[in-house]
Amino acid sequence: MKVEFTKRGFARIDFIDRYNAKCSIQDSSIATEDCIWLGCNEGEHADGSCCARMHLTQEHVRQLLPVLQRFLDTGTIMERNDE
Repeated sequence: MKVEFTKRGFARIDFIDRYNAKCSIQDSSIATEDCIWLGCNEGEHADGSCCARMHLTQEHVRQLLPVLQRFLDTGTIMERNDE
């Protein structure tokens, strides 16, 4: 994955998902807290921001990391008998 920078200087990585959709992860320009954009690049809000991407805070990512790590390790986010 190659890191590039937007015209405003924010780091962005573009990638293609399993269904060949163009996706990205990008640093957010929000001034009030550290956030990232993650998801498909298709569809836009009136202000030009993408409505197909999630706007995640550090707390969101903290909560998602164990789920993503479990998927990486086991191939599933949760076994039914682990509930």
